[in-house]
Amino acid sequence: MEIKIYSEQNEDILSTNEPKLALISYSGETAVIGLLDEGVEHHILLEKAGLDSRSLDKYFRIIFDDETADWTFVCPVDYKGITNREKRIKAFYNDGFTAISHFLSEIDYFCDINIPKRYRRHFNALGD
Repeated sequence: MEIKIYSEQNEDILSTNEPKLALISYSGETAVIGLLDEGVEHHILLEKAGLDSRSLDKYFRIIFDDETADWTFVCPVDYKGITNREKRIKAFYNDGFTAISHFLSEIDYFCDINIPKRYRRHFNALGD
């Protein structure tokens, strides 16, 4: 995995305990990391890292520290061309969990992956 680290201060942000933003490509091949206080939002971090901020829907998005990774779980309606909503959300969940876990282990962060309550509405489509 190619990991691009953005830091305004050119510091080793992985060694700090400050909250971080990360975007992991759907392919799992690339990731972008920045400090939450410097990136503010995922699309701004993409822009600051020299990437197209309009490509936000091509990345799994997390905010993390050494204890937990909060996943901004927003499944695009065109994810992998899957038209069935239930199947699309299941695929997004499985792919995202795999890619995020791999990313976190690549940077030696072994923490829980959490989907905050405000993003769980997608699971209503899955039923019980």
